[in-house]
Amino acid sequence: MIARPSVTGSLPWPQWAYVPGETDLDADCETLDVAKALVPAAFRGHVPARHPALRYGLALNDRGYFWESQEILEAVWAAAPQRGRERILLRACIYVANANLRLRIVRPHSASCLFGEALEELRELRTRKASGGADGFVDRFPTEALVALLQAKLGGQQLSKADWVPLGTIPRS
Repeated sequence: MIARPSVTGSLPWPQWAYVPGETDLDADCETLDVAKALVPAAFRGHVPARHPALRYGLALNDRGYFWESQEILEAVWAAAPQRGRERILLRACIYVANANLRLRIVRPHSASCLFGEALEELRELRTRKASGGADGFVDRFPTEALVALLQAKLGGQQLSKADWVPLGTIPRS
């Protein structure tokens, strides 16, 4: 596969977005495997905010590749330090990507529940002491902006496809 230029550096975008129950083709796993191969067996201390697989997972979500985003973020989560703050934030991001996928397949109640789960993870994150590692994912991610966005989504009318939530392009509050 030829890598197309993108905000993710040399990582290629999937050839199609996999949507369970709608897409005739299976997921473009070959493309995702390129990013997964960049994830170490275990991150030491923290997940670097600029790690290419992490950035790729966030960018996939923002480009509408919700299933693919969840797959990459789960690989990063699995390598994140046990009981660390990054695992909590990554879990929240995985819930958001999954909720976005539910919105795409018109399951607003399920999406709402997943957005609620993400919000609970972010509330848990607030209770954890910061490690002060300045270049970690948790240190650089606009967590409070995501909390505000999720609260707004959950406080409004029934969710629709247009209510999907970005991860990599959230403006800081």
